[in-house]
Amino acid sequence: MNVTDQEHNTALWLRYAPYLMFDHKEPFYPDFVGVTVLDQTGPSPSFRRTLEFTDERVQHIIEYAIWWDYEIGHLYELEHVWVYVGHDGEVVDCEASFHGKVLKGLLKDRSNLLDGTHVRLFSQPGKHAFSPITDIFELLPDLYSNANERAGIDGLLTNELFDGLIATNDEIDGLVRRYLQSLSFVPAMKFEEYRFAPELFMPWSSLFRIIPDRIEARVQELKRQFL
Repeated sequence: MNVTDQEHNTALWLRYAPYLMFDHKEPFYPDFVGVTVLDQTGPSPSFRRTLEFTDERVQHIIEYAIWWDYEIGHLYELEHVWVYVGHDGEVVDCEASFHGKVLKGLLKDRSNLLDGTHVRLFSQPGKHAFSPITDIFELLPDLYSNANERAGIDGLLTNELFDGLIATNDEIDGLVRRYLQSLSFVPAMKFEEYRFAPELFMPWSSLFRIIPDRIEARVQELKRQFL
């Protein structure tokens, strides 16, 4: 696995970055994108999966680990898009994270591939799971409740990726719930396009290093606001 150097590869990252579609009432937009470029089969550094080169057309797999300080259910969010780039520069395939699982991101007819290299993906309102079509969101029984009455239900999220780096307690979880409930909304299910600014990109290793301090800064903000 090779992690590309930011100075030489920002142009590559931008060239294949997905175009995201956000609900008109979406309260949270990405804060950073941590990028890894693989040129051989290996584990994802930020998602529980192995990225495999099973198609001989693929030269690189670009992993976009997209970071939000918040989603509507909890403090911090990390979602993923994987773009499979061919030796000729063509987008061979795309996959995207969806509530801990992986969906195909490129439609069979490739109709959601825009400007030649940018896959268009819809973001679930408030929750940010990705899909190339919106119909899948309408199949979720908690689509509307997650953005409304269930806002903030998970407090400060903890998982194995940040084991030992991020911790929570009842007070912190309560502050997160209070803040996110103030931002609850009813999804409009009408979407507008969002494109990443170049300054949001960095290598995943760089993003990983700043996450604990960023989480602590959000917690201190909540304490100043509510305590």
